[in-house]
Amino acid sequence: MTKQTNPNYGAFITRASLGGILLAHGLLKVLVFTIPGTVGFFASLGLPPIAAYLTIFAEIAGGTVILLGLYTRLASLLSIPMLLGALWVHAGNNWVFSAEGGGWEFPLLLVLLAVAVALQGSGPFALRKLPVIDGFVPQILKA
Repeated sequence: MTKQTNPNYGAFITRASLGGILLAHGLLKVLVFTIPGTVGFFASLGLPPIAAYLTIFAEIAGGTVILLGLYTRLASLLSIPMLLGALWVHAGNNWVFSAEGGGWEFPLLLVLLAVAVALQGSGPFALRKLPVIDGFVPQILKA
């Protein structure tokens, strides 16, 4: 009897969705809102400029590595604090994201996607690791 394998395409779809959205949001902050505009928005929330730079970096770098399937569990876990920050920013704007200022439903979905990716791992079509940094990442976070 031939053993059937289940490559878990759902994990791939979840990973690609989260990575794609993070990357798109990071690029939006650079190419559309511009870095100075993003820094200004963060300042209007009472956040220091470094928070804007870290968010841009986290969204672009994190989105890219999640899309590629490199250390997906680690990258997803590291994205959760940033996504909780986005949830905090939108919490007072009603729940639906089409509300003025954007509601909290979409940021909450991104938090849950990050948790799902961290639990499932990268799924199929993932690069998984880079030999240069592989020794520094705990085994449990290498999926």
